[in-house]
Amino acid sequence: MPHYDLFTIGHSNISIDRFIAMLREAQVNAVVDVRSVPTSRWFPWFSAKPLTEKLAGADIGYAMMGDALGGRPRDRSLYRDGVVDYEAMAVQPEFVASLDQLIGKAAQSRVCLMCAERDPLDCHRCLLVARRLAERGLAVGHILHDGAIESHAATEARLLALDADAAGLFAAGDSERLAAAYRHRAHAVGFKQKSQPNAARKKK
Repeated sequence: MPHYDLFTIGHSNISIDRFIAMLREAQVNAVVDVRSVPTSRWFPWFSAKPLTEKLAGADIGYAMMGDALGGRPRDRSLYRDGVVDYEAMAVQPEFVASLDQLIGKAAQSRVCLMCAERDPLDCHRCLLVARRLAERGLAVGHILHDGAIESHAATEARLLALDADAAGLFAAGDSERLAAAYRHRAHAVGFKQKSQPNAARKKK
């Protein structure tokens, strides 16, 4: 296996036993939960309490960092056109500090970030967190639904291939095309802010 400093995984509808087997195969010994809401209605074994217990039984640690690294910020200024703005989130002091903390943890343990979405390109764990980790020089591997591990560079290549708008930026450099592809994908799949009640409703 190529060297990775850190992994990510989306639990999707995986059974808990298969999930733990996938982590063990990657030699993960610490899961960092980056869900803003660490519960699962449809797959309750991935809610924080039962998950912590199951992971502990497999000698895998568990920590929640969804408050700072989650994809659904409570600050309404971090939304643009009603969609979460990952670029704005990435420069928030709390996010930067938590990313530093995560990097420190990854230096001591075999860490895997966990969220819910199956494909990393549908999830902030890739489009927000892994992107910033990669920019800092960390090698990130995404554990896919079938157990294969995709390098973040390969994930970015898929992102560019999916984004016709970014591919059309012939005058731009590779970094500009990639940034545009991230922006387009984030706007397409990022958390949508619920509309505010109108003034008439508030008066009732």
